[in-house]
Amino acid sequence: MRPSTTSHIEIRKYNHPTGGWGSLKSLIRKARAQGLLTSGIWSTLLKQNKADGYMCVSCSWAKPAEPRPFEFCENGAKATIWDQTKRRCGPEFFAAHSVNELLDWPDHDLEKQGRLLEPMRYNEVTDKYEPVAWEAAFRDIGEELSKLDPKSVVFYTSGRASLEASFMYQLFARIYGSSNLPDSSNMCHESTSVGLPESIGSPVGTVQLEDFSRCDLMFFFGHNTGVTAPRLLHPIEEARQRGIPVITFNPLPERGLKRFKNPQNPIEMLSPGAGTKMSSDFFQIRGGGDIAAMTGIAKAVLALDDAARRTGAPRVLDTAFIEEHTHGFDAFEAYLRRTPWEKIDLRSGIARADLEHVADVYSKASAVIGNYGMGLTQHRHGTENVHMLCNLLLMRGNIGKPGAGVSPLRGHSNVQGQRTVGISEKPELVPLDKFAEFYRFEPPREKGRDTVETCEGVIDGSVRAFIGLGGNFVRAVPETGLVEDAWRHLRLHVQIATKLNRSHLIPGAVTYLLPCLSRIEKDLQATGEQHVSVEDSTACIHGSFGYRTPAGPNLLSEPRIVAELAKATVAGKSSIPWDEWVADYARVRDEIERCYPDHFKDFNKRFLAPGGFHRDIKASKRVWQTPNKKANFKPPTMLETDPDIDVSQSDVLTLITVRSNDQFNTTVYGYRDRLRGIDGTRMVLLMNEQDIERLGLHDGQEIDLESAAGDNVERRVHGLRVTPYSIPRGDCAGYYPELNPLIPLWHRAEKAHVPAAKSVPVRVVTSAPSR
Repeated sequence: MRPSTTSHIEIRKYNHPTGGWGSLKSLIRKARAQGLLTSGIWSTLLKQNKADGYMCVSCSWAKPAEPRPFEFCENGAKATIWDQTKRRCGPEFFAAHSVNELLDWPDHDLEKQGRLLEPMRYNEVTDKYEPVAWEAAFRDIGEELSKLDPKSVVFYTSGRASLEASFMYQLFARIYGSSNLPDSSNMCHESTSVGLPESIGSPVGTVQLEDFSRCDLMFFFGHNTGVTAPRLLHPIEEARQRGIPVITFNPLPERGLKRFKNPQNPIEMLSPGAGTKMSSDFFQIRGGGDIAAMTGIAKAVLALDDAARRTGAPRVLDTAFIEEHTHGFDAFEAYLRRTPWEKIDLRSGIARADLEHVADVYSKASAVIGNYGMGLTQHRHGTENVHMLCNLLLMRGNIGKPGAGVSPLRGHSNVQGQRTVGISEKPELVPLDKFAEFYRFEPPREKGRDTVETCEGVIDGSVRAFIGLGGNFVRAVPETGLVEDAWRHLRLHVQIATKLNRSHLIPGAVTYLLPCLSRIEKDLQATGEQHVSVEDSTACIHGSFGYRTPAGPNLLSEPRIVAELAKATVAGKSSIPWDEWVADYARVRDEIERCYPDHFKDFNKRFLAPGGFHRDIKASKRVWQTPNKKANFKPPTMLETDPDIDVSQSDVLTLITVRSNDQFNTTVYGYRDRLRGIDGTRMVLLMNEQDIERLGLHDGQEIDLESAAGDNVERRVHGLRVTPYSIPRGDCAGYYPELNPLIPLWHRAEKAHVPAAKSVPVRVVTSAPSR
């Protein structure tokens, strides 16, 4: 029997601000549940995101040079508490539970068992994980890899691995002969990594933390800041207190961009008010309506410029910038002029007058930041969404000057940095010639598999082995049912992890679970205590010091595990001194600097400074590293971001997958989504009340949800509770990753292959077949 997870379900409207006493109470509950209420966890949190402390293992938001006394948010603190739990998941636990039994446990209950302590190997006969010596594990994995075609082996990374571990890991994969280096950014911001280079010549944003104090307008598109990057609420609050407009577009009225009560402000906490109003304008856009909304704003800006020209007033367009720095404006202008307002209004769900109001506010601002999240990237035309935001900013010269720029809000703590140091399936993004010269091996030159292509390879049998450096891959990907069924046919499955998750319970023929240190823990190697580095979402590199005692004496660091796997698999095939690198991580940083001199000059001297150091992002200086050396206006091909969805069928809804404020990515901390008023369950479907009535449903009714993709593949999720919510008609929302089985692998961004999880065609089913 699996443990019980909830005792009651309560759903009510939540009208309180983000932060406030609700946030503090939530942290106290979490600390008590993990046995940390009096364990010193609070002093540990004081080291979070500080120059002499550790970088948060949760989101990748910027770390200031002059931090606040409490430089952590509710979700960042939950991540630390969850990571540093007193609970332990050792050999006794695995001896007591078969893998088949554990498959029936919810995700929360699996991770709740605590920190992994010993390397384990799956025994098919007993259907249990059993302890194994580190040396035997490394030897066996190396022998298995030596028997496989390297092109059939995937080396995956989640966003938590340090720059040092990531650099070593990708070298190991390439020496072995594999270019298959997908990572978690393939599932979220790859549309950014493809779209931004085409528009401005940079795969990352141009905004730095100090720009938030210099801007005079912010846009937010498709980002739930209060859940995924709560520390960003502080710069937004400061901007609002300066009277700066913040204009938000999101299908759901997320609390973080509605109201915020700062837990670090005693006066604000003790006042009876509702906190700071975070958005001057909040528009509930139809799911997938972002291209249409941005087209409307741009079209209205163009009309304002036309009026200025007629009257001899100053131009609204930054014509000098457009002429000197851009290409393609004429084609973009023609697109705006021929696109009718009727189509813009219908697709965006926002009235023309409202979009004209936004254009008027925009036309009067001189330094504008365009923030966005997966609400733009996780669509079939996600790359065009990114292009369109750049188009809007370029119209008024809002890229490459103080207080302005494009700001993709990345997710996991070092997901951007991993790509910087070589975690990429695309050979053109990696200095392969330098690797060959410096380390005396010939790296593979062909393109490797991204995340979706990995799933396709698992299903068709061309992927034979998977090594995961962190993450919960099987749970995070779309088409979960087909992927899980095919996963069991892998020859080799290796997971490097801190806690148990569902991916560990889908064994291949040979399966290993290798427990590692957390970034928060002290890492002692031959030359002494080591520290690592990470990159935040503003392209700033920071040092991170382990602070806590390791969860167990037999844990190894990620760099050590990577090095031992490499020694067991590719010994003698390169000049890399793996043991020397593990003994002193500064040696690894020296090598990163040697391979990437433009971004990591004086790496070891600079990364420990308060605030770290910024990479050399040329677009922030108006140097455009595009083929034509210009920033490019790129008109979209259509207003639809997801042409797969046939909304002409009255029973088809557009599903938007969301996270709760009690989770981070696939990690579920609990069942209390406080900011949406949902307590005790995650199996809900948030629906517009008119759709509930139209479809003959009622509040609290249990339904199933099935795919309406039209490809004759049955995809269904059972037991969802109909829940009225403020969401546009025709849209519905439910939690990730529970609803991932409804997303076809082919329903993905056309260029970037990001799963289109923010616009999934579905139908409600009220009479389910037997389960």
